[in-house]
Amino acid sequence: MKAFEVPQLDPQPRDEQGHGYVDFLASDLLSVGLSVWPAGSVDGQQPHEEDEVYYVISGRGSIRVAGEDRSVKAGSLVFVAAHVEHRFHDIVEDLRVLVFWAPPHRATRHS
Repeated sequence: MKAFEVPQLDPQPRDEQGHGYVDFLASDLLSVGLSVWPAGSVDGQQPHEEDEVYYVISGRGSIRVAGEDRSVKAGSLVFVAAHVEHRFHDIVEDLRVLVFWAPPHRATRHS
């Protein structure tokens, strides 16, 4: 069994905007990470090779996926297909977001 206490995870390193990310679980078909975007920060991510599911643990802001905007808050779940433009914006409360990747995020793939 692999089990984690998500509130104790520390998403490092942080960039100049204060964004942090940590991969903490990986299998052959899926990986999971925790991402943090501080209030007022700019999300500069680019499209990924993997499908993603974002689950907002806490905070408030918006996400733009393929030109469509949606408000997000604790409990929001958003699917983003591989290669699709997306980013969080108008972050008014620090966002803590679980990120599920399939196939596993390239940083955590098994060789």
